[in-house]
Amino acid sequence: MTVYYRPIPQELGGCWSLAGGWVRFSQVERLERGRAPAITDQIPEDVLTRLTAPRASLMGLGMDRPRIMGIVNATPDSFSDGGSYAPLAQGQALIAAGADILDIGGESTRPGALEVPVQDEIDRISAVVAGLSDRIPISVDTRKAAVARAGIGLGAAMINDVSGFDFDPDLPDVVAAARLPVCLMHAQGLPDSMQDDPRYDDVVLDVYDALEARITRAEQAGIPRSQIVIDPGIGFGKTQTHNLAILRRLSLYHGLGCPILLGVSRKRFIGNIGKAGHAPDRMPGTLALTLAAVAQGAQIHRVHDVAAIRQGLRLWQAVKDNEGAEEE
Repeated sequence: MTVYYRPIPQELGGCWSLAGGWVRFSQVERLERGRAPAITDQIPEDVLTRLTAPRASLMGLGMDRPRIMGIVNATPDSFSDGGSYAPLAQGQALIAAGADILDIGGESTRPGALEVPVQDEIDRISAVVAGLSDRIPISVDTRKAAVARAGIGLGAAMINDVSGFDFDPDLPDVVAAARLPVCLMHAQGLPDSMQDDPRYDDVVLDVYDALEARITRAEQAGIPRSQIVIDPGIGFGKTQTHNLAILRRLSLYHGLGCPILLGVSRKRFIGNIGKAGHAPDRMPGTLALTLAAVAQGAQIHRVHDVAAIRQGLRLWQAVKDNEGAEEE
């Protein structure tokens, strides 16, 4: 029976630094299928090594502090803001707002979305990637090898594949040949049907196992683990209950030895819980979940509202930097 170890973040103290970052821990939650969770400070040496090892820099960015990935949807039909702006201008605005990375996508992967022809997807992203890649690290959000190849040729520094290399068998070789980092996300099913009736035996552990298999496949293609980012895929083939279960135990995924990217921005379950029907009104809920994920050591946060999230992180950092300081 596989045993999983989730580091339990501490606000103060803690024996070890989680992933070489800002969160510390002294205990883990021991998880096994079919057994009740147990808290322990007995951690196998190999597990502790993977949990504490500093994550390598990506695209010149250190993973020892939270990073903001701004979303640029070069699509007419994205769930939140499709067709509401000129993508190049939006990218420029997000850079000015403080984004560390831009994630540019030419195919919506919202629930119910249909596949976009390859050339259309390339045409949608080309001007944005070419126009901004000399100013900021660019991630191309695509499932397709041909689109990734085009984006890399225009200066993209990372590929973000929502299928985790499940969609296009040629994509791993493209990424490996370019020697670029990749984000592998977990999704159950394809966008057009993934929310019909998602089911799991244990969503937290099932997603962990699926991501581990995707990492192994990437390594076999020649992509080193130090160049892999993982994303548990909030909202991709998951109910609200599934999403919340993953978010509560997000620190578990540090056990995979890769930086964690979290994409919760403006998602429907935020609106359901926060009583916000329109996607742009879900920024406060997005910020709340972002800070909760930062408290569990998640390194990259994919968001629409860069300025608001940057402000929230500044205040979080100010409080953290003054821990234990005397009141003036």
